[in-house]
Amino acid sequence: MYSGYITDVPGIEVGHGESLEGMTGCTVILCEDGAVVGVDVRGSAPGTRETDLLRPEKMVDKVHGIVLSGGSAFGLDAASGVMKYLEENGVGFDVGVTKVPIVCSAVIFDLNIGDYRIRPDYNMGYETAKSANETENRQGNIGCGMGATVGKILGPENSMKSGLGSSSIKIGELWVGAIVAVNSFGDVYDYENNKILAGTYDYKEKRLLNSYKIMKDQGKTVGFPMKNTTIGVVATNGILSKAEANKVAQMAQNGLARSINPIHTMYDGDTVFAMSTGKVKADINLIGTVASEIMSKAIVNGILAAESYENILSYKDINNS
Repeated sequence: MYSGYITDVPGIEVGHGESLEGMTGCTVILCEDGAVVGVDVRGSAPGTRETDLLRPEKMVDKVHGIVLSGGSAFGLDAASGVMKYLEENGVGFDVGVTKVPIVCSAVIFDLNIGDYRIRPDYNMGYETAKSANETENRQGNIGCGMGATVGKILGPENSMKSGLGSSSIKIGELWVGAIVAVNSFGDVYDYENNKILAGTYDYKEKRLLNSYKIMKDQGKTVGFPMKNTTIGVVATNGILSKAEANKVAQMAQNGLARSINPIHTMYDGDTVFAMSTGKVKADINLIGTVASEIMSKAIVNGILAAESYENILSYKDINNS
């Protein structure tokens, strides 16, 4: 496991909520003082909320929370519960009669695992935001990673269990951290040695397959015709403008491309947010390059920390048998 957690970034709080019966959940990343946020959406099947506000030319310049949620489009409802919690605590954009919290969100598809009728909702979002704290450090089958799976080119029956991962690094006074729910169509690699950690699995022969090779051999993409989305957040205490935060989000997507293959397909909704608490002067090129590396490390951690669910094996199962 790589060290660190996104809560190492001063001012960032994280909470997790989940349902074991539904095998789904949400992860809330809060910055109650407000953070400059950018986003980059690379997949072609995204489910998102409030991402248009993050364009540099839009008026709102501070975001107070980001929700990573399971439940497909149904899971976007969790963000409303987070808004309610923040409003009750006086956090948000002052409109005179109240404060309107700005909460962005992205979702993964996990309806095929657990009870599909149970999804992250308003109440789960509220309770998860209420639990958010600066010392949270859990990974694996937690929050948005509860129902995450990877390697679905041959369908969900050949997939493996993945989860939520996080990591961080400090360079001088600069902190950069990442948190990610790994729910990819493709296989996940250890970026340091290019070894497949989890992905499409032959349960009869008990061996990992190579999704890219399957795609080339068949001359087409088969697979699970639903969302298979890796969504995450990179956070830094470095000072960034909205335009720069969007650039960092773009650069952080390189961490997905380095660690997952195939990636950014028509079946994926890959989305990365970048949050800046704006405390330390730092080179944007350094922040973005580090964000890419930390995202790769968080992805690996999401695989290494995952636990199996019913007949869906995890990295731990196939490496300890």
